[in-house]
Amino acid sequence: MALVRIPSPLRHLTRKQSVVSASGGTVEEVFAALEKSCPGVREKIIDETGQVRRFINVTLNGEDIKLKDGVKTPVSENDELRVVPAIAGG
Repeated sequence: MALVRIPSPLRHLTRKQSVVSASGGTVEEVFAALEKSCPGVREKIIDETGQVRRFINVTLNGEDIKLKDGVKTPVSENDELRVVPAIAGG
């Protein structure tokens, strides 16, 4: 199982939990499994094309998955995914 760190704005979908567990061989599969236990969370992270939403960052063990294979990035047992809303400022 991978650990998924959930940001505050999405915790209402995870019963207020900041960390949830889900299994899968890729980032995509982990979020699909997470959707089963926390309905609605996947659509907040993954868009209609199956990619991570534009203003969301997902890291795997501290590395941005966009610099790897995106949602196809392999996930191993005990890996940590972190969902981070992008912050803009000026």
